[in-house]
Amino acid sequence: MGRYLILLITAFVLTSCAGNKGKNFYIIDGFTQGTTYHVVYKESGDKSIDEVRKEIELLFLKIDNSLSIYNDTSVISLINQNLSNETDTMFRELFLKSKEVWEKSRGAFDITIGPLVKAWGFGPDATARFKAEKLDSLMSLVGMSKVYLDGTKLIKEKPSMYIDMNAIAQGYTVDMVIGYLRSVGIDDCLVEVGGEVRSSGNKSGKGWKVGVDRPADGNFIPGVDMEAIVTLNNKSLATSGNYRKFYVEDGIKYSHTINPCTGYPVRHTLLSATIIADDCTTADAFATACMVVGKDSAIALIEGYDFIDGYLIWSDKDGKMITWVSDKAKALIEERK
Repeated sequence: MGRYLILLITAFVLTSCAGNKGKNFYIIDGFTQGTTYHVVYKESGDKSIDEVRKEIELLFLKIDNSLSIYNDTSVISLINQNLSNETDTMFRELFLKSKEVWEKSRGAFDITIGPLVKAWGFGPDATARFKAEKLDSLMSLVGMSKVYLDGTKLIKEKPSMYIDMNAIAQGYTVDMVIGYLRSVGIDDCLVEVGGEVRSSGNKSGKGWKVGVDRPADGNFIPGVDMEAIVTLNNKSLATSGNYRKFYVEDGIKYSHTINPCTGYPVRHTLLSATIIADDCTTADAFATACMVVGKDSAIALIEGYDFIDGYLIWSDKDGKMITWVSDKAKALIEERK
């Protein structure tokens, strides 16, 4: 999504500056968490763009030091290595939110799924080939009922349990950046990290426009082939799909989305799930949950809660893409047929 988003942002900047009484829109972009980020905001307050960039990047570093499984000295890595069970505020916030979504999704979203992810060949230190005879022992390490907070300490039922917040951390990062921008008086802004997006302000009443990629195998470059454009007003959007992260072994396609209830990669017709919510943390987690449960259960999940809306794409028996939009989201989504 990132490439299409930046094209929309650039067009908006070029056409909007003249009509805002000298107020400019600034763009900050770069790399974080193994992906790209983009921030666009209306000039406001006393901070220069260099000061804003520096403080955002310091925030990224703080998040990395807490939540990154790729950082050996982060809070989460020390917990996974059993070198510490102490948490920080960020870890506790995201752990409690993860537990809430785990409960609401009936276990479809689960941050203890790390051992299964590695065993299926995804993530850091992943094994190359899954061994079915190890499934029972792996499943004994999965389940948010087996981990809990005791004050500032995380207690794991088994030392080999592994916490992985990657399926929610980018959405949380977006929310943290929005919170920072608002704290320094910047209310009109859009933040995107790895395709997860949140808008603040109404952009002169027109809304912020972001794109949803067509979920086709081989569509590896975000923004080249778009399925829909979504207009956001003080809303967040996150998309999860199985069309970019997978591998094929012995003629079988294995998705990076693992069902924590079965221990196996999902093999259903749902290609991508886009969730719209007030905050990006919620949108990110529920998008993952939808991809775990498949289209019918995803529709039921979205319709069961009034704080999320959704846009789903799946393939029928002939390989044709079918779309579904929740009622409240219909006014926000323009499909590109």
